Amino acid sequence: MNKEGVESRIQILRKQLHEHNYRYYVLNEPSISDLEFDQLMRELQDLEKAHPECFDPNSPTQRVGSDLNHEFTQVTHRRPMLSLANTYSEEEVREWYERVEEGLQGQPFEVCCEMKYDGLSISLWYEGGRLTKAVTRGDGVQGDDVTENIKTIRSIPLVLPPETGCPDDFEIRGEVLMPWDSFEKLNREREAAEEPLFANPRNAASGTLKSKNSAVVAQRRLDAYLYYLLGDEIPTTSHYDNMQLAGRWGFKIGPQMKLAKTLQDIYDYIHYWDKERKNLPVATDGIVLKVNSIAQQRSLGMTAKSPRWAIAYKFMAEKQTTILRSVTFQVGRTGAITPVANMDAVQLSGTIVRRATLNNEDFIRKFDLHIGDRVMVEKGGEIIPKIVDVDLDARDENLGPRVEFITKCPECGTPLVRYEGEAAHYCPNDASCPPQLKGRIEHFISRKAMNIDSLGPETIAEYFRRGIIRDPADLYEIRRDQISGARGQKDKSASRILMGIEDSKNVPFPRVLYALGIRFVGETAAKTLARYFKNIDALATASEEQLLEVNGIGQVIAQSVRTWFANPQNIWMLERLRSYGLQFELSEEELTEHTDRLAGQSIVISGVFAHHSRDEYKALIEKHGGKNVGSISAKTSFILAGENMGPAKLEKAQKLGIRIVNENEFLELIKG
Repeated sequence: MNKEGVESRIQILRKQLHEHNYRYYVLNEPSISDLEFDQLMRELQDLEKAHPECFDPNSPTQRVGSDLNHEFTQVTHRRPMLSLANTYSEEEVREWYERVEEGLQGQPFEVCCEMKYDGLSISLWYEGGRLTKAVTRGDGVQGDDVTENIKTIRSIPLVLPPETGCPDDFEIRGEVLMPWDSFEKLNREREAAEEPLFANPRNAASGTLKSKNSAVVAQRRLDAYLYYLLGDEIPTTSHYDNMQLAGRWGFKIGPQMKLAKTLQDIYDYIHYWDKERKNLPVATDGIVLKVNSIAQQRSLGMTAKSPRWAIAYKFMAEKQTTILRSVTFQVGRTGAITPVANMDAVQLSGTIVRRATLNNEDFIRKFDLHIGDRVMVEKGGEIIPKIVDVDLDARDENLGPRVEFITKCPECGTPLVRYEGEAAHYCPNDASCPPQLKGRIEHFISRKAMNIDSLGPETIAEYFRRGIIRDPADLYEIRRDQISGARGQKDKSASRILMGIEDSKNVPFPRVLYALGIRFVGETAAKTLARYFKNIDALATASEEQLLEVNGIGQVIAQSVRTWFANPQNIWMLERLRSYGLQFELSEEELTEHTDRLAGQSIVISGVFAHHSRDEYKALIEKHGGKNVGSISAKTSFILAGENMGPAKLEKAQKLGIRIVNENEFLELIKG
């Protein structure tokens, strides 16, 4: 085949595969078999491999993802992605409807009713009919560029045919979701691998889309529903009509969308979908109501946080009654013991549930739980729901024994302890309790710690089972021949793992300290301790009194740090890690960059900023010894305020006499 023939065949295959993807994933009307689709895909892959000059980032072959890691860059939204105000009753819906009537001064209006999909918000940018960028909501002003991962979602068109007549430049927003089938399959796989389960499809979709490995994203079969079209040249002034057109262009639009002309129409829609949503293939948690006319939307405008022309009605959490059959106790990474209720299967929000969290001993005592009790289980989107009530009237002579909290670790038999001020019980045997040992290593390699992303929980479990590793220091002693498999069939994977371990030696001291997994020393406490003591030796020899002098470090953390460094096994592991070249002191750059100019000050950030993002300002506050807090109180030192500071925060600050500092004043302040 000559060059023109190759290029022509590639274009034909791409067009056919885009069409088949649309028919299968959007219309649910496949016109060819899976085998025929795979044959076309393989032919295209072979042609593109043989002719790299024909590469196209929007080719159907790019949907499989890549195993290359990539960090996400921050992208500023063309238009802010505001969140919606929530309502929880029909009365609140009526109040919103009346506010719209008042705002439109009696003009007639329609409301577009849509399902509120429970996933991750996304903004898709198209130019010349081609997907150019996909950005998460982020903080509403800027988000993560996840374009490569989005390309793996088969229901999102990469290229729109010219005959659609779509605008040359537009943005369409929607929700990335993990369907129930994909979610349950993923959690079955994670359970078999003894990995933590995803709490709900939303968390699973968010965690998947933020994966730095797009091949993983492709495997998990995400989906996407689109719900809002934006641009300078959108086709009509009707939101509903725009979305119907977008559906004809190739986007997946919720078929439940409906126009309401009266308040009663809205109530009827809510009543119908409150029950029928359980039969949908994806998770939903409410209804979205939007004024249909784009001109009227503009007339109504926005508040600082949300549009006045739209609102979300949230469904109440679903509850069901079932029978408690047994209680098991699980050991977490930190040694925390979690009691889990095992119940007769019950259907909640589209999934079959057999387990519910019991939180801790106080929770069990509160309900005076007995085996055989009829319990009320609530699921507000969680895959492991919670017990919210017990039917005491249903108890009879067949009632089983009272549920008693265990006194010894179910894994290693060590007597449990309960620290002052803590609700949970802990197994203190962090030196040899198997779940804690594996959990400690998994924590050590995690992204916010040593970030050895070439390893994962499954690999850690395998190495642990084979006796290759027992603590984090063992990672630095792994040999290629131990992990490359028979005849070196895993040599490429082994190289990535060994390179990841080697690269981790450059991780800065605060993250290394966090990676050690000292109980109660989270990411923030680790940064605080590292910056105060400057190196591991000063921290290791600090007395409890010296630790308590550190702003933000209380008695529980101080005692935990002293206990950790008093353990000879921990010191032995620490010295091994030091010998392998890990960073156990602040670098010269870190020492010169950090100051105490904000020491002892609690700072709230609010608004939109010009010079830095909110996350960058949070980092600057920590770098200069301050503490980021989320809400205003009498203890707040000052508010770092940008544009559009929330009116409620401003009012509270004025009431409490809290100082307002703009970003230019703040930057001068930290300069000293």
